[in-house]
Amino acid sequence: MKRLVFIIGILSLVSCSEDKQEKVTNESSIVANEENEKALKETLTDTEREEQERMKSFTTMSFDKWDHDFGTIKQGSTNKVLFKVSNTGKKPLVITDVSASCGCTTPKKPEYPIAPGKSDVIEVVFLPTSLQSKEQTKKITVQANTEPSMTILTIHAFVETNK
Repeated sequence: MKRLVFIIGILSLVSCSEDKQEKVTNESSIVANEENEKALKETLTDTEREEQERMKSFTTMSFDKWDHDFGTIKQGSTNKVLFKVSNTGKKPLVITDVSASCGCTTPKKPEYPIAPGKSDVIEVVFLPTSLQSKEQTKKITVQANTEPSMTILTIHAFVETNK
């Protein structure tokens, strides 16, 4: 009796695993036909058209510097730098956001779009707190209608503690 139950159990396991293998094989097959290819080509064409429209509003920009070193500064001191940004493209440059990696750094973006061939500034103020000392590096992220849409500027300083 025990042998019969054991044999039936093994047979049921083998038959179940074979069914699963057949289902996986059948479900994973994809048949390419003219209808599928036509739908794929239409989707790709639509996507390409949308991308071209999106690219029409993009421009290019350049900076007078990507990096600024304040040198040695004191805790609690106010340190300001201006990054000159120029529109080197053919469409107005719209800087949508400028953010810093730390609350001790405050960037200010241009208020208006920058015309092609013109420039403006991004002002960055670094105010090291009493918790900051030694080498400090902060990142400023600039988002604009460029490709890529995000650009990173960097500031450095060696912060001396107040005694």
